[in-house]
Amino acid sequence: MFGVEEMKALLAEGFAPWVQALEIEPLELEAGVGRFRMPCGPQLARRGGTPVLCGQAVAAAADTAAVLTLAALNGRYRNLTTVDLSTHFLRPVTEPAAEIRVEAASNGRRMAVARVELRGWGEAGTGKLAAVSTAAFAYLED
Repeated sequence: MFGVEEMKALLAEGFAPWVQALEIEPLELEAGVGRFRMPCGPQLARRGGTPVLCGQAVAAAADTAAVLTLAALNGRYRNLTTVDLSTHFLRPVTEPAAEIRVEAASNGRRMAVARVELRGWGEAGTGKLAAVSTAAFAYLED
């Protein structure tokens, strides 16, 4: 079975150092849905004014969490490439962390599509929806 520990190992071994610096933490995979946490420290904040999670970090987190979720659903990492990533930013994230939720909309032999939701995560729990991404991937192997 490919679960949280395997997702952590894949993240540590299979991703670039700058992606690892996002400190994405796999929390669970339940009913085909992956859930992750990412700290929103100053290294991921826009400059000036109130610290706000930057859009580049949101997009990278969505792509990364989707790849990890698909690996878990497939029971192994399948070599793939992102062919499309569309992100809609709904509100700023000012909480100390973000929750990322990934659901595979389609996971076929050659292509996969995932829907990703990102919410601020503070002391009171998960906040309002801050960004929605749709990611499409092409599998490079059978």
